[in-house]
Amino acid sequence: MSVVIDSSITLAWFFADERTAAADAVLTHVAESGAVAPSLWRLEVANALQMAVRRNRIDSSFRDATLADLRALLVHIDAETDRQAWASTLHLAERFRLTLYDAAYLELAQRTGLPLATLDQELREAAGLLGVILLGC
Repeated sequence: MSVVIDSSITLAWFFADERTAAADAVLTHVAESGAVAPSLWRLEVANALQMAVRRNRIDSSFRDATLADLRALLVHIDAETDRQAWASTLHLAERFRLTLYDAAYLELAQRTGLPLATLDQELREAAGLLGVILLGC
């Protein structure tokens, strides 16, 4: 079984103050079985790490090591995300008052029938209303 991962669960793997046993279990699963993410996942993760560097939460060597660790995981980037942006994703964002970015993860999980691993509470609530299986908390 694969899983859709979002940036919140991904970042929790690397920041001690965000880490949970459930997030670690998702990481173990991804390391063993891989995951799926929309194309924006890489941008969101890199942006969050870069913002952490700017805020002196981490240094650039930690950022670069984190990205190297993530490159080693088998994360399939979904090619359909862009095609869904102005249709299904937009409708999910509107329906559940999500950002388009968060709605992209929800759309991918719903379309593929895969569980969604996220720590984002609003995204978890929307996924629950749609019957999407949730991991990560």
